[in-house]
Amino acid sequence: MQAAGLQRLLRVGDLCDVVLANGERLLCQVVGVRRDASLLMAFGGTDGVTVGSQVEFHETRFGIRVSEGWVGRVIDAMGRPIDGRGPLPEGPFTTPLRNSPPPAYDRRLVGAPLKTGVRAIDLFTPICQGQRMGIFAGSGVGKSTLMSMLARSSAADVNVIGLIGERGREVQEFLQRDLGEDGRARSIVVVATSDESALARRQAAYLTLAAAEDQRKRGKQVFCMIDSVTRFAHALREIGLAAGEPPTARGYPPTVFGELAHLLERAGPGQGDQGDITLAAAVLIDGDDHDDPIADAVRGILDGHIVLDRNIATRGRFPAINVLRSVSRMAPDCYGDNSKAALVASAKRTMAAYQDKEDIIQIGLYRKGTEPMVDMAIEKHPRFEDLLRQMRDETTPPEEAFQQLDEIVAA
Repeated sequence: MQAAGLQRLLRVGDLCDVVLANGERLLCQVVGVRRDASLLMAFGGTDGVTVGSQVEFHETRFGIRVSEGWVGRVIDAMGRPIDGRGPLPEGPFTTPLRNSPPPAYDRRLVGAPLKTGVRAIDLFTPICQGQRMGIFAGSGVGKSTLMSMLARSSAADVNVIGLIGERGREVQEFLQRDLGEDGRARSIVVVATSDESALARRQAAYLTLAAAEDQRKRGKQVFCMIDSVTRFAHALREIGLAAGEPPTARGYPPTVFGELAHLLERAGPGQGDQGDITLAAAVLIDGDDHDDPIADAVRGILDGHIVLDRNIATRGRFPAINVLRSVSRMAPDCYGDNSKAALVASAKRTMAAYQDKEDIIQIGLYRKGTEPMVDMAIEKHPRFEDLLRQMRDETTPPEEAFQQLDEIVAA
């Protein structure tokens, strides 16, 4: 929508009301400016908007006041509670939604390993405090389930979870079944479902990082999860095209990739005595194409990626993590002990030997004794699969997981 008369007053990002014919108000946000008009997008449906509808701006800027009382609550993209537990307590300071990332030269190094309780991650793609990891998966491969396992069993002080563009049915399932009462009690959950506007989905992602930054300033170790970054990018594309930006790669305007970097760089180690934001960002692979522009851009920004493989999922092994395609750039620092790194490298060599010959092994053309390394890999493959297979409510300490891996490698 174009609104004339306020273009000298409204700034990009400001909120205003469009007064409908029946007297109701439609909340909108300024997404662009022109010489003679402001470009508006609505947070809700545009039914009832007519030419000449009045636009009102009360010269109040939107802001949120995060407090300790937000922990354990579920809120929407506008910072309003949706869990039926009363109003949110406000903090003393206004937290900007689009904060700047900490200066690169002021950030601390990544911290100690963060215990996730997921064997495949703690062993092969360990995560350090302040690291930013991506979870890359197609639809229906178990991405949301893995995120719930991380949220429930992580050793962080507080979880900040952004459900961006999720199905409405899955929100209660995630809160009650996957996260559980214990996990929810130490989590801030921001929800913007797939039926909400592009503005709401974009704002929910900003609000998720803003809440995580507030907890980091309080000196806490924060585990921040966004599910998913791809739907945030879809919202940016819809807003950018509506504002008149030219489409580039697969219809994404150029500003989408800058916004992705700005959002993801806000996570990471803090400054001075602040805490850290450890990020797990889910990336939905459109059409299982890992060279998708969003996947490619996010992979270059983050400090590692965990790949969920549809072929592994169809075999019934969950979480369907392909450990040979997954990388943690902080792995040497996370392991600490060189013997652990050597153990993991030995296990990966054995797995790779099996994967290289998997096709001929499955159809029965491989003859035992042809290659000793492959013979050993065939014997150990079932044990590796059992090690990587894990139930949703199962948690394994990293020390126990390394002991099990050592027994398999040394056998």
